[in-house]
Amino acid sequence: MSAGAALGTIGLTVVLLTSQQINGINLAVGAVIAFVLSIPQIVVYTQMTRRLPRTGGDYVWVSRTYGGMFGGPLAFMGYTLETLAFLALIVVSLVFAIGAVGLFFITPSSSNFNFFLGLNLPSSIGGNATDQFLLGILIFGLLILLNIVRPKAGYKLVSGLTIFSVSVTIIAIFTLLGYGHQGVVNYMNNVILPAQNGNLSYSYSGIANSYTGTSFNFSNTLFMLPFFAIFVFPWLNAAPAVASEMKGKSTIRWNVPISALVVFVLVASAFGAMYYVGGINFTNAALNNGILVFNYSFNFWTLAMGVSGNSTLAFIIGLGWIAWNLSILAYGIIVFSRYLFAQAFDRFLPTRLAYISPKFGSPLIAHAVDLVITIGLVAVAAFTFGTFQSLYAAAIAAMIYFFFVGIAAAIYGTRKESGNSRLTLQIAGGLMAVVFLFIIYQFLSNPGIWGTSASIGSVPGYYYAYAYVAASFVAGLVIFLASKSYHNRKGIDITLAYKEIPPE
Repeated sequence: MSAGAALGTIGLTVVLLTSQQINGINLAVGAVIAFVLSIPQIVVYTQMTRRLPRTGGDYVWVSRTYGGMFGGPLAFMGYTLETLAFLALIVVSLVFAIGAVGLFFITPSSSNFNFFLGLNLPSSIGGNATDQFLLGILIFGLLILLNIVRPKAGYKLVSGLTIFSVSVTIIAIFTLLGYGHQGVVNYMNNVILPAQNGNLSYSYSGIANSYTGTSFNFSNTLFMLPFFAIFVFPWLNAAPAVASEMKGKSTIRWNVPISALVVFVLVASAFGAMYYVGGINFTNAALNNGILVFNYSFNFWTLAMGVSGNSTLAFIIGLGWIAWNLSILAYGIIVFSRYLFAQAFDRFLPTRLAYISPKFGSPLIAHAVDLVITIGLVAVAAFTFGTFQSLYAAAIAAMIYFFFVGIAAAIYGTRKESGNSRLTLQIAGGLMAVVFLFIIYQFLSNPGIWGTSASIGSVPGYYYAYAYVAASFVAGLVIFLASKSYHNRKGIDITLAYKEIPPE
């Protein structure tokens, strides 16, 4: 789950909200609400992974429940191709993090200032789209190459980056708490204020006093649920997708709930620390202030770096922010290849996608597909829309998919289980579906926030994202029918694969 990216992109999201929408938002409470609403999904993934620990995770039970003609294209749309849009989002987020950390340590007179500024700003407001694109695909390409040449090293990289990132997040939280309220005041008054030519509007009190909202508004806090859905709590399916590669039954049993609990504590504590030291007025106003967000990359990470007043500590915190994004990409590459492998193993996708290089022991073609499509999506975000938020809208594909995952779990429980297990899956699956139906509604009712307000040829940008989602499902359906016809001519009925659980 992409906790670090959420903490780093919060400013770029909240800055889009109106004064009415920002009124009374509490992100720490929002994290609590999002976690509570994810509990049915935690139950579903824990129960189903224990029963079906197979490569491809939820794809297996979704496709076996709905059949190949619907289940295959649904997973193809909802995770396989949606993941590529999300990886593209994280690639751009990574570049933004590198630019923001670089700017923190250099002065405007430095020869590298314009380079880092170009990485830090969305290209729609002056960022350098070419530099963003080239740096992003270079890093992503190197990660793909590592997973091709040394697949075991890919797992070790995920572990190392995650441990480091989580550790630094804890350090950043305690840095905020340790320097406290006065640390925030000192950062604003001694760093930001002089840089803004002494304009008192950018002092701590100036920012705090600019906030005219209430201390808490439940409706507006609930409005932020799609933000948590894009980055954090729904993404419980990564470990189940590689469940066949896990060692020990306890790992399969506890991975999902422990992961969800750890991420919940990190995210809620991080936002809680911001509110505790900065106050609700200052924190909400700062996250909604264009100068602070775009010129100073205001978010959890940069605030922790700023209050520390220590270049070494600030560098470690900044490195942790960058490492979080690298970790997300590293695990995303692995999980994507497993979904592709499982779908090819069923002959829904071309079997060549399940090819394992005898030299490297890695899914070579699957990784190549990942690289090519993600590069294209990064280019669209950087050059066409000029902001990575344009990729937010594509996340609706995953929300639709998770809705049907919940229904599939309830159906599986009804067909295959008895007693308490049956009732548990029916209730948890039904509640999970209700939660994601609400999130889908939120996405569709606020496309300018959970998508993009930019237009191309007088067509709203989020329509292009929705078209990508719809085209993904249609493409999956066409691929399934073509594969069924092709294999029928060879005397093979691929629909039979969806009547049994695949071997490992």
